[in-house]
Amino acid sequence: MRRKPRIPPSPLPQRDGVDPVRVRLPWDGGWATVRDHLVERLAAGTGVIDAMIGAGLIVGEDGRPVTADAAYVPGMFVWFHRELPDEEPVPFALDVVYRDEHIVVADKPHFLATTPRGSHVAETALARLRRELELPALGAAHRLDRLTAGLVLFTVRPGERGAYQTLFRDKLVRKEYEAVAPYSPGLALPRTVRSRIVKERGVLAAREVPGEPNAVSGIELPARRGPLGRYRLTPSTGQTHQLRVHMNALGVPILGDPLYPVVTGPVPAGDFSRPLQLLARVLEFTDPITGHEHRFTSARELEAWTSYEAWAGADGAASYPAGP
Repeated sequence: MRRKPRIPPSPLPQRDGVDPVRVRLPWDGGWATVRDHLVERLAAGTGVIDAMIGAGLIVGEDGRPVTADAAYVPGMFVWFHRELPDEEPVPFALDVVYRDEHIVVADKPHFLATTPRGSHVAETALARLRRELELPALGAAHRLDRLTAGLVLFTVRPGERGAYQTLFRDKLVRKEYEAVAPYSPGLALPRTVRSRIVKERGVLAAREVPGEPNAVSGIELPARRGPLGRYRLTPSTGQTHQLRVHMNALGVPILGDPLYPVVTGPVPAGDFSRPLQLLARVLEFTDPITGHEHRFTSARELEAWTSYEAWAGADGAASYPAGP
């Protein structure tokens, strides 16, 4: 059995709080050169790869540029910086609610991705915190959807990241969310929703399917204001879009949701109006390193609850949404 290769440290520094891309060459393959493999694997176009190699932007473990004729070596690592996309700055504060030598807990705004992915790279919570706190080794212990606001846990020391990630894997973190959605007089609450949710690659919305439940959510209604409800949601599992799917299945989709019940068109870049009314309000756990009992609470408020007219804007200022 082939041993797992040692991953050497990156010879390239971060750029704007973003790590360089690391590529390990497969053990099996018929490529003659590193260049040939990268052209096929990265699908960036022959001209792009050749230009990067010519400019010395792709390097090996020793930090030296990979040449166009460098022989293909199975298991070899190479690094390069991706071309950062033009990103619209998210014009909301990313607040640090707690920091010690092991962890950072941030209160993430709506529209800000947690970690670099797709078209959101430098304009993410992780990259911002690395820059602002001067913590280049900072890592995310878990993620929130880009459209969801609230508490996110980051780790300061790479060697401790696994211990905190294990808390989430083993369901040892108590998470409490808040959502604003239509009030339904016929919906009996509190209740626990159990279902099987699948999220297919390339499909925007997740869906419920028959089968053994893999998603469990507690749903409560602590407050009501006319046709609106302020819901407390306590997931005990972490499937993609779980709370959004479960609220929609109950007939009370979360306000501002662009996927449930209907997938709407893409929002223009720079449009930060009507954020999804979902907030990660509470994060509670026993610190696996220090043993301290932590309970953090978001200071954010959901605008549709505090001022529905301001959240809805011109299209919805005259009336509340119709309930089910």
